[in-house]
Amino acid sequence: MDYSLLVMFIRNEGDHMHKWRKIITVLVLVSLLLTGCQSGQNNNDSKFHKYSGSFYDSFNTLTQFVAYTEDEEEFQMFYKKAHERFLELHKFYDIYNDYDGVNNIKTINDHAGIKPIEVDDDIIDLILFSKKWAEQIGEDTNIAMGAVLQIWHDYREAGLDDPMNAKLPPMDELKEAAEHIDLDKVIVDTVNSTVYLADERMSLNVGAVAKGYAVEVVANELIADGLLSGMISAGGNVRAIHKPFDGIRQRWGVGLQNPDKFIANDGENLLDTIFINDASVVSSGDYQRYFVVDGEIYHHLIDPKTLMPGQYYRAVTILTEDSGVADFLSTAAFLVPFEQSLRLVESLEGVEAVWVMPDGTVETTDGMKKVMKSHGATGAKSE
Repeated sequence: MDYSLLVMFIRNEGDHMHKWRKIITVLVLVSLLLTGCQSGQNNNDSKFHKYSGSFYDSFNTLTQFVAYTEDEEEFQMFYKKAHERFLELHKFYDIYNDYDGVNNIKTINDHAGIKPIEVDDDIIDLILFSKKWAEQIGEDTNIAMGAVLQIWHDYREAGLDDPMNAKLPPMDELKEAAEHIDLDKVIVDTVNSTVYLADERMSLNVGAVAKGYAVEVVANELIADGLLSGMISAGGNVRAIHKPFDGIRQRWGVGLQNPDKFIANDGENLLDTIFINDASVVSSGDYQRYFVVDGEIYHHLIDPKTLMPGQYYRAVTILTEDSGVADFLSTAAFLVPFEQSLRLVESLEGVEAVWVMPDGTVETTDGMKKVMKSHGATGAKSE
């Protein structure tokens, strides 16, 4: 069973797992991709070899990179560029930490209602991207929800530290914070490269889009630098670059997590496998970050309408070309009822989806079925 990628979710089950709390999604690269940088000749004995590497110092997740290159030196060049760029984007999009000489999302939040902050174009572009998509499809994915999400974050962290005394945020506190999530008050001045939050109580939280957006940025830059075949996985945000150059497959295989399985480490634990090239796959689910209160699980995907975790699905997976779009849409599609979610996906060209319902049943778009193993798709041929 030769999958290129298997999705694995590490869940916090007690204090002994405390150090793993921020690991949300890990894609395990099997065969030659398990550890370190390794290589393998393809079956056609061509000039391309497979190499892989990983790092865990950006976006609080494991990022894995696999590529077919002519030699290891060429791979290391691409790997170094990818790693350095992820580190840079991590600093830009960080909402918790300051960095010497860097104005980032935290800097913007710290100066809410005070003054505009000059920032790098990577931040400007991410905010404009998020505002554009929110205007196009609605604000279920809202990067201005920082005030509400911070409350949930604090209660979740406290609940994970002391599970016996875990509590839900008071609704009055959430409603008060929700008075300060107006995306229109995020003022972007592209001429002067500044961002200003016109409400001193508001803050940005780009967690619903930043990782996927960063993956797309890095992928496009590697392509521009000459990478012909590769795959990037940053905590479950998967971006395929062309096809695998192994002389056999036409598509990369991406395993979809079964929400009821602890770890997807083999085919039996997978919900399904989809086969892609030049595309992105991103999932949002109730099993990724959560805590338990009075026996009930409360996850991190907060509905701006109810101010509570979305309850329509166990998971939603989006397939589309752009990883940033896939990340944005996976949250938006998760937070609305199925008929509305289906209409949203079907209204967008080149977007497909899988929904795992609360009872475990699976719904898919017709286009997604064409690339799913359960419907006859393989990586060895183009359907």
